[in-house]
Amino acid sequence: MLVIMLYRLFHHPLMYKHFHKTHHEWTAPVGVVSVYAHPLEHALSNTIPLMVGPLIVKAHLSLVWLWYGIAIVNTLNSHSGYHMPFLLSPEGHDFHHLKFTNNFGVLGILDHLHGTNTAFKKTAAYKRHRIMLSFTPANQLFTEYEESLREKNN
Repeated sequence: MLVIMLYRLFHHPLMYKHFHKTHHEWTAPVGVVSVYAHPLEHALSNTIPLMVGPLIVKAHLSLVWLWYGIAIVNTLNSHSGYHMPFLLSPEGHDFHHLKFTNNFGVLGILDHLHGTNTAFKKTAAYKRHRIMLSFTPANQLFTEYEESLREKNN
């Protein structure tokens, strides 16, 4: 919850141009760009929210490292542009980097509640926005939908 609140704060016009615009210089997400941010934003939006949960519950060091590992893999995956098997879909965050004003969250639950994913729900990418439970690439699993969109647009 803290992550999405801070992330939306950095998308406010007064904050965006001074801080978060640095991160959005890359419209096509790339893994190493996930931490490419203004230092203040990196501290407030990327680092501190990641530490708050383990500090509140006084987690064991091994769980803290597991938590950080999961967060890093998820961040790299959401900025990879690749639909990796058994991981969260990067489609929502790819759309966020394309449009900037949609899909602020990680799982999409808060975006659904706040209505910040309505434009995304109208795209072909939304149909592919699933956790893949096989090694078959997303573009092969969703060929019928892609073909129907092409026919509709022609």
